[in-house]
Amino acid sequence: MTDTWRGRFRQNEISSLLEVNRKFNLAESTSQDMRFGELLDLVGLENVSDLELGYGSHRGTNLLCEEVASLCGVPAEQVIATQGTALAIYLLAVELCRPGDEVVLFTPCFPPSRDALLGCDVHVREIPLTFEDGYQVDVGVLEKALTKQTRMISLATPQNPSGVIIDRQTVDQILDVMNKVAPQAYLFLDETYRDATFGDKQAPESFAGHHHRIITGSSISKAYGVPGLRVGWMTTQDADLRARLMVAKMNIVISGSPLTENLAGLLLANRHAALAPQRENLKSALAVLTQWHQREAHRLALFQPDGGALCCMKLSKDVFDDASVEQFWKVLPSFDLQLAPGGWFGESNRIFRLGFGYIAIKKLPDALSALTKAMDACAKLREST
Repeated sequence: MTDTWRGRFRQNEISSLLEVNRKFNLAESTSQDMRFGELLDLVGLENVSDLELGYGSHRGTNLLCEEVASLCGVPAEQVIATQGTALAIYLLAVELCRPGDEVVLFTPCFPPSRDALLGCDVHVREIPLTFEDGYQVDVGVLEKALTKQTRMISLATPQNPSGVIIDRQTVDQILDVMNKVAPQAYLFLDETYRDATFGDKQAPESFAGHHHRIITGSSISKAYGVPGLRVGWMTTQDADLRARLMVAKMNIVISGSPLTENLAGLLLANRHAALAPQRENLKSALAVLTQWHQREAHRLALFQPDGGALCCMKLSKDVFDDASVEQFWKVLPSFDLQLAPGGWFGESNRIFRLGFGYIAIKKLPDALSALTKAMDACAKLREST
């Protein structure tokens, strides 16, 4: 098992990123949190008040699976409910792959996408996507990484942390090389941010049901701002694989909560009302960020996201040498500011993820001002040495 990410970003630093909550939290990757009262107002308390709180179904409640099916354009039997997309990733790691099997993983990515595989002794072949190349997938590079032992290719769209969307033509090209080189492989597409669009921009169509070798995963955590319910799902046309995944789920968590799954189903039934304010907030926040960046472009590059509540930024080598980058991360706490270092995603720490959708829009200018001050402090320290 390789340990390259943990070498770049130590476990105690990961814990700090997850547990420390500073005044200006630009590390979080979700839309703004929905309050429980807001959720009940939206879905109606009467719709869950008589719910029996026994064990749920291994597949998920009928309501949730039917609403996911409607959202993704597939039959409800192709849906399996999970505790967030994270459980879907783990179920695929333990059931689809066996020790020694190979998985091709595009990085940077959500860290559990990699760690779940390593924990199951799967051989991970990483294909790095770069800031300079717009985080675009090169299918030719992918083809060279595939072998007959490849069991899964893992990719997010929109990507975490960049917010880049993978188009349908690229996905079809990936399927073509899979069929040619790795006929036993599946393509896992993490669509967690698919509904996190800006304003009235249309969400891209789900890849669920597009091909029998595609597995999709998603949740209500990111776009809807309800990570606390811990409800997600995956879809697959493969009936045998679905059965195996449900057995794996039963052995790991038994079932999801019928309460949270039904609340999630009702939320999806009212998704247009739930998403409208979140999307307007993302649009406004991205505009604030873009305007601020115009003043900082000489020392900080911004990669404009296609979707999601997040983006990647890169400290300029002309302004920040390696020592200055290290100093940058040390001074951030002094400004009560939290960012997500690139090292957490398999990137250089010269790059960081900035979550613009989580923080209250009225606090965002102050948070960005704190980031300016942190960069100013690094510049002064460099001049003094």
